[in-house]
Amino acid sequence: MLKDETDKAIGPDVIPTFASTHRLQWEEAQDCHVILYPEGMVKLNPTSAEILQQCDGEKDVKTIIEDLQKKYSGADLEEDILKFLEVAHGNGWIRTK
Repeated sequence: MLKDETDKAIGPDVIPTFASTHRLQWEEAQDCHVILYPEGMVKLNPTSAEILQQCDGEKDVKTIIEDLQKKYSGADLEEDILKFLEVAHGNGWIRTK
């Protein structure tokens, strides 16, 4: 998938937002959050959905990590969140600015 020229690699200062061609929503029939896009659908586990719900175009990656670390105190989530966001970015689910 082609990326916008303003699309940056995942790092602490970038601001991720959902790609305009994709939509994150709760799918009752699947009993989980899904990503809908023109070619199909991706079922998400609860952790992936929670990370993607933070990609609102307002928060930078550093803030997303801090917010989730507060919610799940005692867990070091930074590396896992960064890896997942890199996968989501590579799959075209999110864009960065």
